Amino acid sequence: MRQILLQAPGEFIDRQVPSPEASRGEALVQIRAVGVCGSDFHAFAGRHPAYTYPRVLGHELSGIIADIPRNDKGIEIGDRCAIEPYISCGKCRACKAGRTNCCEQLRVIGIHVDGGMQPFLSVPLALLHKSDILSLDQLALIETLGIGAHAVVRSQLRNGEEALVIGVGPIGLAAAQFAQAAGATVRVMEKNESRRSFAARLGFEAQSEHDDRLADIVFDATGNANSMGASLRYAAPAGRVVYVGLTRDSISIDNPLFHMREMTLYASRNSSGLFPRIIKMIEDHQIDTSSWITNRLVLSEVPTRFKELPGNANLIKAIVDIGDIDS
Repeated sequence: MRQILLQAPGEFIDRQVPSPEASRGEALVQIRAVGVCGSDFHAFAGRHPAYTYPRVLGHELSGIIADIPRNDKGIEIGDRCAIEPYISCGKCRACKAGRTNCCEQLRVIGIHVDGGMQPFLSVPLALLHKSDILSLDQLALIETLGIGAHAVVRSQLRNGEEALVIGVGPIGLAAAQFAQAAGATVRVMEKNESRRSFAARLGFEAQSEHDDRLADIVFDATGNANSMGASLRYAAPAGRVVYVGLTRDSISIDNPLFHMREMTLYASRNSSGLFPRIIKMIEDHQIDTSSWITNRLVLSEVPTRFKELPGNANLIKAIVDIGDIDS
């Protein structure tokens, strides 16, 4: 089968490899759609701290079950599934506390182990989440939505609060949509005019710079150290700030301001146990991602076209169509 391997930063290889076989407790999934994440762009540029090389990218995944043992999840051959990419150990302190997203031995498909830029993948049964309603495109976006949904859970948002989301790429959009679904009044701040306009079309008040209004909760989804440090200025007294984006740079915090307003600062990492809830919310039309996908490419185009995507000012979400098994 065809496999697209990121051999080193900036260097994709298109190669043929044997198709995998499912191990005990796993299903063989025919991968059909792969969402391209901002972390994939950072991996391509060699700027992401978690990636090692060579690596098959792709952690925002959907597929069709090709082979599966009998299971108690009701999943059968031919079912459409979202793939949760987080492989936790189940034994460490974080896992025992129910915080599997913080597993000390966490492995993420497409980051620490090879991902979905290939037609087949062997996947642990526990990571499969089926839907008889959602499309393969919708299922491929569940992981991105999970990042935003988890950030809202971390914030302990209450109905009627005001939230500001800084940076409205897919992660920021997800945080905004789940904050709104939880009952918050949501504003967004984004320098990119195209993304700002996109958020406005979704019904959010969108601004390019901050005004004088403070928010109960600030979600920073930029992954930019300067923005993350400045985001504390936008939180009200007793407010909360959630770092959804990741940077490898140090962040400078205004400590007197932090103490004077007695803020709470949260990190938000991946998501934990939210895939079924998110799928149900989309099925019930509480969350809508129908306009998110702005760019498409097929697997064979990744080595030549992938590098064009980050510079596309109109990009919201790109999907790689894996296609049939011979693609």
